[in-house]
Amino acid sequence: MRIAFGLAGMGVLGLAGWSAWAGRKAEELAPAEGRFVDVDGARLHIVELGPENAAGPAIVMIHGIMAQLRNFSHSLAGRLAKDHRVILVDRPGWGYSRLTGPRPDLARQGRMIAEAIETLGLEKPLVVGHSMGGAVALALATERPDVPAALALIAPLTQIVDQPPAVFRGLMAPPGVRELLAWTIAVPMAVAFGKQGAEAVFAPDPVPADFATAGGGALSARASAYQMGSFEIRMAQQAMPPLIARYGEIRVPVSILYGRQDALLDPALHGERTAAEIAGGRCTLIDGGHMLPLTHADATEAWLRGVLAGIG
Repeated sequence: MRIAFGLAGMGVLGLAGWSAWAGRKAEELAPAEGRFVDVDGARLHIVELGPENAAGPAIVMIHGIMAQLRNFSHSLAGRLAKDHRVILVDRPGWGYSRLTGPRPDLARQGRMIAEAIETLGLEKPLVVGHSMGGAVALALATERPDVPAALALIAPLTQIVDQPPAVFRGLMAPPGVRELLAWTIAVPMAVAFGKQGAEAVFAPDPVPADFATAGGGALSARASAYQMGSFEIRMAQQAMPPLIARYGEIRVPVSILYGRQDALLDPALHGERTAAEIAGGRCTLIDGGHMLPLTHADATEAWLRGVLAGIG
């Protein structure tokens, strides 16, 4: 029996060591590129693009679950930075942002992003949120309505989801179990099945050949990403109902962009229904899947520029 426990312990230590090594290799493929801003509960990694004195509102971009800011810098942000100041943010616990307090729910993340906006001296920016980042942007608008000029939500999570998409169901581990999985099988599984997972997230659009590096996809194969993803997929089930109940309070303009063929979230539910629940909300549908900032950058840029024109 002791030998069996000893072998099991050695196996766990071996997997933990391999997971740590794989995490370091992922960071070599997609290293930190920006600077850090301290907010209450986190040290946020941000990348700043474009001229600081650009005319018009700055653009703050918030990524989704199992992601980081390179989802925006891959294809989209540079286009907008030609004539706007663009701030890309690794959400708390994602990418290279580090938590200095407990893992935050949607409302707290919204307040953290608002604090970063104020620290950077941005006045009434356009806040762009993709997927789970859309829920954070909506939380920001309810928690700190004085901060954004408008919201532009790309394939956002906006309504209750009873069951997460199949590609994310492996994240449903409860506290205690998630830490064990994160340092044993989660990283090997992410490496082994990363291609299939990316294809499911991007479907029906193709995955860019350089997604692991330029798009930051490699960073999802880290123990920290599994732990944060597991926390968020469960947290959202509790955090979305009170957020939805406050949609009637939102007074800043809210525009939503969805791909008609989105394989992760229902455009009618999370796009059209939510736009109808928010005063003046608008929803635009285009052909494409969930990862529009990477796969349909032309159409996404044109839509965002239309939103910017609408807020002057």
